[in-house]
Amino acid sequence: MAARKTNSGSQPQTPQGLRHYIQRFPQASVLVVGDLILDHYVMGRVSRISPEAPVPVVHVESESLRLGGAANVYSNILALGGKAHLCGVIGADQSGKQLVAELGHTRGLLGGIVVDRERPTTRKSRVIAHNQQIVRYDIEGRSELKAVLRQKILRYVESKLRELSCIVVSDYAKGVVSSALMSDITRLAALRRVPVIVDPKVEHFNFYKGVTVITPNHLEATQASGMHGDDNQTINEAGVMIRQRLGCQSVLITRGEKGMSLYEGDGASCHLPTKARQVYDVTGAGDTVIGTLALALAAGADIKTGAIMANHAAGIVVGMVGTATVSPKQLSEAFGDD
Repeated sequence: MAARKTNSGSQPQTPQGLRHYIQRFPQASVLVVGDLILDHYVMGRVSRISPEAPVPVVHVESESLRLGGAANVYSNILALGGKAHLCGVIGADQSGKQLVAELGHTRGLLGGIVVDRERPTTRKSRVIAHNQQIVRYDIEGRSELKAVLRQKILRYVESKLRELSCIVVSDYAKGVVSSALMSDITRLAALRRVPVIVDPKVEHFNFYKGVTVITPNHLEATQASGMHGDDNQTINEAGVMIRQRLGCQSVLITRGEKGMSLYEGDGASCHLPTKARQVYDVTGAGDTVIGTLALALAAGADIKTGAIMANHAAGIVVGMVGTATVSPKQLSEAFGDD
């Protein structure tokens, strides 16, 4: 039986209490639905400017492929010791084959990968020199999925519901997440009392009504609420407004070097200062946050405890270059001594 979200018998928010939930991660089962992305990294060094245009010439030293978007959330959950299922769309192209290859060690769990022959696999290529991103170029299709593909995704969600303890929707606005799909997912999840956590896109905010938790960054939160600035008062007003507008239980706003701010349905709110010691790259940090939060809720933690754990995990990955994952040992050590 998968672990279910419950606040009964919750552990204190001490290092020992937080580690209790890590120990329960292997019993948690999370379904990640959303936009699958193949992250391509070109690493090199710069020693001169091009004579053809005022741009740096990068001498390439290495290239790598990593899982991005919903696939990175899935990867983060597995890295933390949880059980995960992945559902999304790839194209019938080389990038799609490469993405599946990156998922190869778990191919038995790839029944939710749908092939759309009319769109490319989303691929983000980043050129990095001296630990700094020089340029990024994307290949993608952003049109909404056809109904037949959306139904394939929905059937997969239905097939997994009985074993799930949480659903994550990772929306990168590449066509997978639509109003119709979100309505169906929230309806099905409510029937089995499975929490739904959404990593949102501003243009889709109205899709997320009735979800359990939404995790916008501070820019998405202020844009969605029509506000400006990232001072505490503005963020507080945005968080309260979003929660009321969507009717969700909680809003967790990630604020970069300022940490996170949590807004709950009973009017309670709290601010969590960042745990990052150094920031090299924020790429994929949101994926780590939502993956850790999902596992924490699935393991029985309340939302504030889950946010504390996610904040620690984010502090680890921003100290790495590129999309990265966190191990249970790293997360446990980040909690410090009792």
